[in-house]
Amino acid sequence: MRIGRIFIEANIGLSLLFDRALPARLRQDGNKTFLRDFLPNAANAGDKVYDLGGGSQPFISLEKKERLGLTVIGLDIDSAELASAPPGVYDQEIVADLCSFVGPGDGDVAVCQATLEHVPDTAGAMRALATIVKPGGRVFIFAPSRHALFARINLMLPQNLKKRMLYAIFPHKADGHDGFKAFYDRCTPGEIEALAAENGLEIEERRLFWVSSYFMAFVPAYLAWRIWQGVNYAIRRENAAETFLYVLRKPSVLAALDGPENQATGKASG
Repeated sequence: MRIGRIFIEANIGLSLLFDRALPARLRQDGNKTFLRDFLPNAANAGDKVYDLGGGSQPFISLEKKERLGLTVIGLDIDSAELASAPPGVYDQEIVADLCSFVGPGDGDVAVCQATLEHVPDTAGAMRALATIVKPGGRVFIFAPSRHALFARINLMLPQNLKKRMLYAIFPHKADGHDGFKAFYDRCTPGEIEALAAENGLEIEERRLFWVSSYFMAFVPAYLAWRIWQGVNYAIRRENAAETFLYVLRKPSVLAALDGPENQATGKASG
């Protein structure tokens, strides 16, 4: 086992060394960027925040919740996941399927981190997101793309085999919080943008990312993946991204009533 870990760690080091020769934009980790640059400033003092699919690992700590006076609602399809969250973080726990959930439209912020790939009906989930936030509210989304090579492999392999492989290569993921079944339904940048528009959500910010760690444990596989990624980009362009994040905003009531001409000139309608 020790020799195996040395082999894996050496290959990861070599993969990272190779990556240094690539442009910085191809080396930016999407999940780390989301956690470091977006989520810390997602909520303002007094906000009502919906954590969708966070379950036992809410993105807001009890300290931050109390410091900012936040109201935090946890929504997850698994009641055991919600029950395993740190005590006091959630003010309300909702056990529901995001695909069919209809929100009360009172949220200032909704966070959907690494959740959309696990729902079988992304169109339904996006409808739910639009009903959760109030006018002026924002939705923060991070997800892997269906067209990423690891996602395609994930869809083909049996679930138990995938989990064994994942935990063998990345032992720190064997804590029960990873390895959930993934569907990647309509989970590409283009499809997310189309669904956002259908549900009246405007794009405030978008980031696409071109790196993932799944192939780093074996250098030949990592180099082959990088070559495949170039071919995939030539075919699918931006939809070939490994992962993506979006900040979506529900238009305010005034903006919704304002016509395109008045919005352009800054004049209120009527």
